[in-house]
Amino acid sequence: MNKPFAADPVPFGMTETLRDNIRRLEARRREETATAPFSDRIADAITGFTGSMRFVVLHVLIFGGWITANLGWLPGVTPFDPTFVALAMIASVEAIFLSTFVLISQNRMMTAANRGADLDLHISLLSEYELTKMAALLDRIASHLGVTVGDAGYEEIKQEVEPTSVMDALENERKATEAGASVKPQG
Repeated sequence: MNKPFAADPVPFGMTETLRDNIRRLEARRREETATAPFSDRIADAITGFTGSMRFVVLHVLIFGGWITANLGWLPGVTPFDPTFVALAMIASVEAIFLSTFVLISQNRMMTAANRGADLDLHISLLSEYELTKMAALLDRIASHLGVTVGDAGYEEIKQEVEPTSVMDALENERKATEAGASVKPQG
């Protein structure tokens, strides 16, 4: 009888190189987190806590207790904020600070996402370049062997792609779409 987890140490479809890349990327992520400025680490910790159920429960208890006490529902407790003005002020100031911490964390995440997107773009451009060179090599080999490639798509993959042209085309398409969306049909 086979053990369900006694398979090859390298999961199906995952090469050792891929596993090594994952380890290196994760190590880099841990290093960046560890070397982040203290203020960013504090903002991330606060944002992490405020996005938790513990934070919700804490607020239900604090605000619920405050409201219950000031409605006079707790025997022996004199209302200390019967108009809830102090509660509203505290909640407003808390919201200002919490939104600032969330924005700090989002800025860090956006910076990391932009770096990842830049890396993805670089790898895609490098892959495109390498595949174009391989297509040219295969074309020379096919010519040498007297083999004719009759696929029309093959001619396309032999052409080098200019990244800025692609970016310009994408930008023009985005602008055309936005212009079309801003024109409202009459009727």
